[in-house]
Amino acid sequence: MKFYNREKELAALEEIRQISFSNHSQMTVLTGRRRIGKTSLVFKSCESTPTAYLFVSRSNEADLCYRFATEIRQSLDTYVPDFTNFSEMFRFLMDLGKRMKYNLIIDEFQEFYYINQEIYSLMQDIWDRYRKESYVNLIVSGSVYTLMNKIFRDAKEPLYGRADNIMKLFPFSTSVLKDILADHNPKYANDDLLALYTFTGGVPKYVELFMDRHCTNMESMVNFMLQPESPFLTEGQALLIQEFGKKYGNYFSILSAISNGKNTLAEIETAMGGASLGGQLKRLEEDYDLIKKKRPIFSKENSQSVRYEVIDLFLRFWFRYFIKYQSFIEIRNYDGLSKIIKNDYATFSGLALEIYFRQKMIESHDFAEIGSWWQGKNSKQQNEIDIVGLYADGKRALVAEVKRQSKNFKPDLFAQKVEALRKKALFGYEIESRLLSMDDM
Repeated sequence: MKFYNREKELAALEEIRQISFSNHSQMTVLTGRRRIGKTSLVFKSCESTPTAYLFVSRSNEADLCYRFATEIRQSLDTYVPDFTNFSEMFRFLMDLGKRMKYNLIIDEFQEFYYINQEIYSLMQDIWDRYRKESYVNLIVSGSVYTLMNKIFRDAKEPLYGRADNIMKLFPFSTSVLKDILADHNPKYANDDLLALYTFTGGVPKYVELFMDRHCTNMESMVNFMLQPESPFLTEGQALLIQEFGKKYGNYFSILSAISNGKNTLAEIETAMGGASLGGQLKRLEEDYDLIKKKRPIFSKENSQSVRYEVIDLFLRFWFRYFIKYQSFIEIRNYDGLSKIIKNDYATFSGLALEIYFRQKMIESHDFAEIGSWWQGKNSKQQNEIDIVGLYADGKRALVAEVKRQSKNFKPDLFAQKVEALRKKALFGYEIESRLLSMDDM
């Protein structure tokens, strides 16, 4: 699949490189979940300029330096002494930057934490002494959210405050997904677009896997994911175990419960055998950035009417099917699991469709606030509205019901809900009420 999108990120990285090469060295931190396209982006941004790319694998420091030296010699065409520790190599690279303008990419930077934590403090000292005298465009990237946050945002850590720029990559926008699907299947239907969004959440690597194999509809996507050697089968585990460490079991169970519709604290704790989970939910939200609280729009921060949702669409899908039906995978009953996913697809993708429309609204930049609304703590209240968007002018509101098929819409019931919301919270607003279905994608 060709390189798509990222125009703003590429422009920002180009500007940073110009500063690095004309003024003095710059340090850029690039974060984002695994498979989000960090490495592809930095390679694209460094095209046609001298670049050394160092991938930090969890191994012996001396062996790592040996491999790095080989890479630097080849990519920068320069002599590199033999080093057994990375701090001395980094000193050499910064000194080289006095005589040569080049990009230095250090990928999976957080892995130094497991190799030798002292590297970070030694790098800080070297960076502070050499950055104003050299012309190195240093880009460090990492996919373990908690560790990258700790390294660069924790005031107690040596590299705190050293980054000139911190960029976080997000999934593809809805418009880019349309462009990609149109390139690979010009006659795609909106249900094909919804399937791509439901299964990938717009994560570039997952989109690429599907497109490279010409999987452009729901059936072919599910069939590909359930091949015996499919990378999707273990992807969620690979994504999260690095984050959670040895205690991943409890977090997996919580994420699985939320992904399967247990979205209030009481429901989640009941699913977990009555254990108190306030602390773990807080960590999943604040430290790992994997879940978020949903409250009815206009409700106060201390409102008890709270629901939890998994932010990452792919993880929602993975926990809903690949963890819940792990026994099917263990006995290689891929056909059986395929039938379950396909039979459940209409229901599950309906939830993804609501998120899709919220995302489109965010991308429009027309709104000051976007949320949902319901009355009371009961998640099955009659007066529940899928999407409420407050326009930036502060005078208008969009109130929308989301249905896969417009034929399932009940206008009279929706009108009652809108009126309840008007009386409760939207008095004074000009209300635009709409049905949003796959026809509106």
